[in-house]
Amino acid sequence: MKIFDMHVHNFSDKVDPEGMLARMDEAGVYGGCVFSNWPDRANKQFGVSFDERLRDVMKWAEGNEGRIFPVIWVHPYEDNVMENVRRAKACGICAVKIICTDFYVYEEPCMELLRLCAELDLPVIFHSGILWDGGVSSKFNRPINWEALLEIEGLRFSMGHCSWPWIDECIALYGKFLNSLTMRNTAEMFFDITPGTPEIYRRELLTKLYTIGYDVGHNVMFGTDATAEDYKPQWAKKWLDIDGKILSDIGVSRTNLQRLYYDNLMRFLGITDTKVTHKSPVCDDNRPWDATED
Repeated sequence: MKIFDMHVHNFSDKVDPEGMLARMDEAGVYGGCVFSNWPDRANKQFGVSFDERLRDVMKWAEGNEGRIFPVIWVHPYEDNVMENVRRAKACGICAVKIICTDFYVYEEPCMELLRLCAELDLPVIFHSGILWDGGVSSKFNRPINWEALLEIEGLRFSMGHCSWPWIDECIALYGKFLNSLTMRNTAEMFFDITPGTPEIYRRELLTKLYTIGYDVGHNVMFGTDATAEDYKPQWAKKWLDIDGKILSDIGVSRTNLQRLYYDNLMRFLGITDTKVTHKSPVCDDNRPWDATED
């Protein structure tokens, strides 16, 4: 099966898609999402302007359609963000990346931006969980803050790193979104299992995620948090091996593995229009959904 890495950063103006894809091949990874550099509004030391971010990330995808999907990193308080996101969509951007560095996701400028993303059919890839940035910022990234997104019809968004160390809170939040989604047209939440979680927590995360009984099969995606300009095959292989053993041990079906590594990202990005009918969750231990079944 094809394996996609949906969480790859680009922190420089170096553009080498052929080199990255060659290193991905070594790891058994077919392609993935490449995020643009930091917004200058979020990181004054390393960030760059919107035009520079858009120019460079689009170069990664040029000629590599179907393997590299360009993602623009934005800050809801940067100048002209609404106009710029519309322009990015017109240029071929596949998704938006947001890290709540100094704001809560439910603040109105961010909610306005997310409503625009829903209107444009642009999915949003969030960081969630503790933020290793040297600052006082993790309070902005507790998963419960994302409950506000229930108000945004049609939005698809992912929670990076499954919100480690708040993985239980993240799974419970998904249960609420899933319950709401089975009743009305609201936002749809996806899990991005990119590490974050140290290896000692990995079995706990994947076991809870796939055996809680919530219908998660169509909403989990694989990523590594690698860097595009220096994609390390050994890092990607490490997590593929660790996850593969855990998923095998808990009996996750081949169909759900196919979804994890490929199908769900294609649906998340809107490349395929697979229709999914989720099962309603329950809050006790009845377990209506079973990851071992196809």
